[in-house]
Amino acid sequence: MEAKIAIQGIKGSFHHQVVKEYYNEEVAIDECLSFEELIDSLLSGKSTQAVMAIENSIAGPIIPNYALIDKNDLHIIGEYYLNISQNLMALPGQNIEDIQEVYSHPMALLQCMEFLKKYPNIKIVEDKDTAETARRIQAKNLRGIAAIGSTVAAEMYGLQILAPAIQTIKNNMTRFVIINKENSFVPQNEINRASIKFELDHKRGSLAAVLNVMSDCRMNLTKIQSLPKIETPWKYSFFVDVTFEEYADFAKAKSLLEIMAEYFKILGEYKNTKPSV
Repeated sequence: MEAKIAIQGIKGSFHHQVVKEYYNEEVAIDECLSFEELIDSLLSGKSTQAVMAIENSIAGPIIPNYALIDKNDLHIIGEYYLNISQNLMALPGQNIEDIQEVYSHPMALLQCMEFLKKYPNIKIVEDKDTAETARRIQAKNLRGIAAIGSTVAAEMYGLQILAPAIQTIKNNMTRFVIINKENSFVPQNEINRASIKFELDHKRGSLAAVLNVMSDCRMNLTKIQSLPKIETPWKYSFFVDVTFEEYADFAKAKSLLEIMAEYFKILGEYKNTKPSV
């Protein structure tokens, strides 16, 4: 089957940019306007893999996406870090004073809030996708309306950048994961990162004991996030990312955590590609 990659958003989005940079060959794109639609594309076989944003260096993790991967028994098989530059764009021949409303994805708006606060007269509106907003402005000739998105989107949809790189923190990076219905095909000697989920008995010291095991097994905890179990009040699932140098250390930790946790699941074992800071 020819490779087809599901993305959240349309061509010109940051997800599309990741596909262009991550895959060496030309691949087909399935444009999905929600992460739920992206998951459906993968499960139905419409796409062969999917690219999904999972956390941002400014706004933090996108926990609902971890939950989607978990709920649908999908696997993380890779990751990619993209430097995000957010730009204010509109139809040519306008300036910022002409803008009445700005539309973009909630994450993009959050990343640019300090800039937007300088223009209290501009109404901020959350939208599904950065590039789709840019395309709509072009298609409907919407003057007085601006989008926030990539330079690729501005070029694709004929918009003028009114203010470049408006994100609050200039070193703004988003981590994307590559997900698949099947488990990782990365050779074991190359695996040095894992995403796991576990649930613990609600008693004192249970989480501390698990963290001690990770430390004793020479694993570096890069992220931990809790998510309430809806069906069990006051009980939580923990989503954790770890890195390690030797797979044997992770294997040892896995065997211990399977005993210690009430529930233990591996969401993905893959190669760490985080750039050095």
